[in-house]
Amino acid sequence: MDTKGIEAAALSIRSLSMDAIQKANSGHPGLPLGAAEVAAVLYGEVMKHNPADSKWVDRDRFVLSAGHGSMLLYSILHLSGYKVTMDDIKNFRQVGSKCPGHPEVGVTDGVEATSGPLGQGIALSVGMAMAETMLAARFNTDRHTIVDHYTYALVGEGCLEEGVSSEASSLAGNLKLGKLIVFYDENKISIDGNTDVTFTDDIEKRYLSYGWQVLRGSMYNIGEINDLVKIAKGETQKPTLIILKSVIGKGSPKAGTADVHGAPLGVDAIKEAKRNLGLPEDKDFYVVPECTAYFESKKAEFQKMQDDWNAEFEAWKKENPELAEKWNAYWNGLPTGDAEIPSYKAGDKAATRDASGKSLNYMCDRCEWLVGGSADLQGPNKTKVKNDDGIYSASNRKGRTIEYGIREFAMSQVQSGINLHGGLRAFGATFLVFADYLRPSLRVAALSKIPNIYVLSHDSIYVGEDGPTHQPIETIASIRAIPNVQFLRPGDAEESHIAWEMAMDSKDHPVCMAFTRQAVPVYEKADKNWKDTLKSHGSYVVLEGAASPDITVLATGSEVSMALEAAKLVKGKKIRVVSVMDKGLFEKDEAFVKETLGGAKRVVVAEAGIKMGWEAYAKGEDLFTLNDFGTSGPALKVAEHFGFTAEKLAELLSK
Repeated sequence: MDTKGIEAAALSIRSLSMDAIQKANSGHPGLPLGAAEVAAVLYGEVMKHNPADSKWVDRDRFVLSAGHGSMLLYSILHLSGYKVTMDDIKNFRQVGSKCPGHPEVGVTDGVEATSGPLGQGIALSVGMAMAETMLAARFNTDRHTIVDHYTYALVGEGCLEEGVSSEASSLAGNLKLGKLIVFYDENKISIDGNTDVTFTDDIEKRYLSYGWQVLRGSMYNIGEINDLVKIAKGETQKPTLIILKSVIGKGSPKAGTADVHGAPLGVDAIKEAKRNLGLPEDKDFYVVPECTAYFESKKAEFQKMQDDWNAEFEAWKKENPELAEKWNAYWNGLPTGDAEIPSYKAGDKAATRDASGKSLNYMCDRCEWLVGGSADLQGPNKTKVKNDDGIYSASNRKGRTIEYGIREFAMSQVQSGINLHGGLRAFGATFLVFADYLRPSLRVAALSKIPNIYVLSHDSIYVGEDGPTHQPIETIASIRAIPNVQFLRPGDAEESHIAWEMAMDSKDHPVCMAFTRQAVPVYEKADKNWKDTLKSHGSYVVLEGAASPDITVLATGSEVSMALEAAKLVKGKKIRVVSVMDKGLFEKDEAFVKETLGGAKRVVVAEAGIKMGWEAYAKGEDLFTLNDFGTSGPALKVAEHFGFTAEKLAELLSK
């Protein structure tokens, strides 16, 4: 190990970080100054990676869960040879920069995940580690190993305080993810001061209880860090937490205090820090020459890692042509088999959650790279995958069903990690009302353009006896409010299958599908090309009524059949009923909206949720919605209690 080269890299990380943050007059210098050594050791000596090809599939992954320390990551990416230029570093935190305030996947070469909201990074790294085991079990052979890499993460106190880290770490221990190695930058400081005020957990005991191996060392002993990683790799049945004692803002006059966490040091303090660290005071964005020489000498080694893998892969492919064909399907989202599409006829009655279950199994039969599960609601969510692969576990890495336990937030972020890793597509499921538990992860997935699939059953007051805590009212509107999230609420079993097709087609955004607990009828469709119309416009005309209707009803989910029933009860009015499965897609084409409304003098909206978002189409009582929490009782009695019935809708339409 070239100790001098790594020391020079750590010093250069500190130099670039201080100056970039000062130039931007914004940023978090504490972590880059305090934890530079671990990044230098990882990217210089430990990780299997090739900066010349940041997408090499068998690379080690690194997630900076403490994303506020982004200059640590940008600096080491630049120094080690990724496509992060000095100009990018100097443009830190500026509009259009490749070095945004917190790391964003797809923006910066070498950044594996969008991080910033604390704790989410460690959960995402769990998903990446799970994906590695799944692919290894499917594709490695006795003669050739083509999937064999580690997932690393760097966390701070804030990450470990957030609840999602507990959820994900508990899951990782249960699954015995031996190739997950997490470094804890233990500096005992957060924004408001010393963490003793709020955070006195015994982290070692906590992680031991999760089933992890826990190791301790100093952030500033390079040889020790390297040795600790070797010990971590020797433990194949447990993930490892390496606690590294550090000093936040090391070298600066504010070292060891909260003041250095989240604000530029200032010109004078930077000069003092450079003097303390042995850096030239009069040179900005200085890279130690030994660092440049070190990483220049590593280029051939990095390339050889990938060349060796390429040779192994080619030999494997030659010996295993059928597996190679499957590998291509996994990584490119191609079908791996055939299946019979679920079929229904008008008049059939089924809960859309049941129809979803059939469509899910159809997709799993066609695409064996589709994996996932629910947050301890497999039965109610109808997400049991009926195949021979079984449940994913430490003893069955080929399992396609993931038992997440009651951990919605971790489930969502693990799903993001699996999808970001590549080679697999993951879904997660819970009740719609509990989407609030995973909402922070859904937002980051949308920002990251990750095509997560969410199965959200029990979508309205028709949940019934479980009462208002389980009856979503504002949830639909709140999910629709997140940019780049597609929200689908199908009205019958046939639409439910199209919803699944749309979800599977997504490449750059999460898709949330809301399904009913109660049975709803399959209805006749006036639009004979309704499937294509639904896919392209998120809606279609179910009941024509007339070329120029008196009233057009925009309905979603179970309220489509309610509207159809109400229309039959109304005499003397021409009523059109439109199923708006995807409100966002419906609204993208103004001409289509105008055509669909059909020039109706009156538009009525029917949805079992709050009116928010529908005011552009209807006013006052024509918003046939629910604007209060539900209540406990049998589903139909609850609906009668709120006047949310076909009869009441018919009364409104008759006015």
